[in-house]
Amino acid sequence: MSLSRRVLLSAVLPAAALPFLPARSMAAGTGQGVPLRALGNPGAKVTVEEWFSLTCTHCARFANETFGEIKEKLIDTGRIRYVFCDFPLDQIALMAAQVARSLPEDRYEPFISSLLATQDRWAFAENVNHQEQIRQLAALAGMSADQFDRAVNNIALRDAITSTMEKAEKDYNITGTPTFRFNNTVYRDGELTFASFEKKVNEAAAG
Repeated sequence: MSLSRRVLLSAVLPAAALPFLPARSMAAGTGQGVPLRALGNPGAKVTVEEWFSLTCTHCARFANETFGEIKEKLIDTGRIRYVFCDFPLDQIALMAAQVARSLPEDRYEPFISSLLATQDRWAFAENVNHQEQIRQLAALAGMSADQFDRAVNNIALRDAITSTMEKAEKDYNITGTPTFRFNNTVYRDGELTFASFEKKVNEAAAG
């Protein structure tokens, strides 16, 4: 999965290299050069990493049906720090991840929530230009056409995302998405209900 996936993903975008400004801080589960995108209390006893693909239907269902309750009851209350970690399963997901990571931090989570809520429209609809569909959604998030082009052509960011994904695949034995890490405990069996998610948070806090 590692080399073949890198070859697959690296073929997606035009080769015009543009400068990438490193993030001010990095998540424990993100690699060098990938901007940290996280919610919640940085000092929380439990940090949850979600490794997800924007074209994964299971990730979309988790985001649409469960994440709202997690945000309300666990993130906004300060019980957990929630870190978003890219694990794109195809070229379209990688392009979308690059655009999302190029937005200002406060627009990131609303944008990926919008992408996951409208997945059928931009990722799976027949006879559509995937890049143009993502461009339209990015415009609604305040990204100009020039900023969008820079994002999808950002070779440094693209390589940072794929390198981070490969490292996570090796370190955590990720075989599908979504995969979660509750502190140091990895859960690889897909989406969780809120009750199951909270139980794992409690176990991580107790451990």
